[in-house]
Amino acid sequence: MLPYGRQWIDEADVAAVTEVLTSDWLTTGPWVRDFEHALAARAGVAHAVSCTSGTAALHIAYAAAGIGPGDEVITTPMTYVATASGAMHHGATVVFADIEEDTGNIDPAAVEAVVSERTRVIAGVDYAGQPVDIDRLNTIAHRVGAVTVEDAAHSVGSTDKGRPVGALADLTTFSFFPTKNMTTAEGGAVLTDDDALALRADEFHKIGVSRDRSTYRHPDEGAWWYEVPSIGLNYRLSDVHAALGLSQLGKLDDFKARRTALFARYQEALAGVDGLRVPTVRSWVDPTWHLYPVRILGGRRREVFEKLRAAGIGVQVNYIPVYWHPVFEDLGYRRGLCPNAERFYEEEISLPMFARLSYDEQDRVIDTLRGILGA
Repeated sequence: MLPYGRQWIDEADVAAVTEVLTSDWLTTGPWVRDFEHALAARAGVAHAVSCTSGTAALHIAYAAAGIGPGDEVITTPMTYVATASGAMHHGATVVFADIEEDTGNIDPAAVEAVVSERTRVIAGVDYAGQPVDIDRLNTIAHRVGAVTVEDAAHSVGSTDKGRPVGALADLTTFSFFPTKNMTTAEGGAVLTDDDALALRADEFHKIGVSRDRSTYRHPDEGAWWYEVPSIGLNYRLSDVHAALGLSQLGKLDDFKARRTALFARYQEALAGVDGLRVPTVRSWVDPTWHLYPVRILGGRRREVFEKLRAAGIGVQVNYIPVYWHPVFEDLGYRRGLCPNAERFYEEEISLPMFARLSYDEQDRVIDTLRGILGA
């Protein structure tokens, strides 16, 4: 079965991990520090806090934003559930805003329609790797005293108007799951240019521990002393994972170039095929394409999905609208809330897209899909 996503690990990655395994550090050591510094430097921000997953990154970002019961977080339903559930773990209420009909990204106009004095965070998701319209989201959020979180799990390496993702929102979260644009096996990160947000993020992911003596309630204790001013969780990334991340980060531009070439080949080969709609790309962005999402028209999505799987092509659907899941239904969310997202879901299939996908493999995907559609 040809997968829809796969990591690319080479001998340099193996050597990087082996170096850590034979060192004095397995966690909380120099590779974590160096990986965080490299992530921040690439984005041009002051701070990066690495962590155990993209889901953890979202939980940390919401903690840094200080949300709690009575607060509202506006986000998109066209995402993995963690974008919403991370906010709910802090007791906040999730408000879903519909997506742009063509890109799959959250629609700033829909956000504008639901923003309120209770809004504390507006969280956009860079669907498939294409950055959200962050300038408009920042304007809306800052007008009401809220912060923006850019869930950039799909878009590590992408740019918007020449600016790197990671430097655009108040807080940005990355995922380094194996199918993403680069990997640490499991891992994630939170990036920000705000010192206060960074401190809260760092302390939360270290179980709430503070080692800043200037903030201590009991500052006269010995050198062993630390304090826990608020509850956090152990979301620390290990040096083993960070070493793999450092090695992968050095190849991110190559990964992006390959994904860009694969995207262009799909666009050319599938343009104009009856019953098929290819992705729309905004002129001001340069995505690192995590997904290649096509739209199957005429009510044939399930048929096409099953025939592609039967042909040994590992396609996926990204995503089920979040509020369709039972946990959200039980909270009173109902279908029909975001019509564009629901229509998008009913038509979407993600074709194989990963840097190690060969052109021959891609041609087999293209030819099989065209054959199913009668093109």
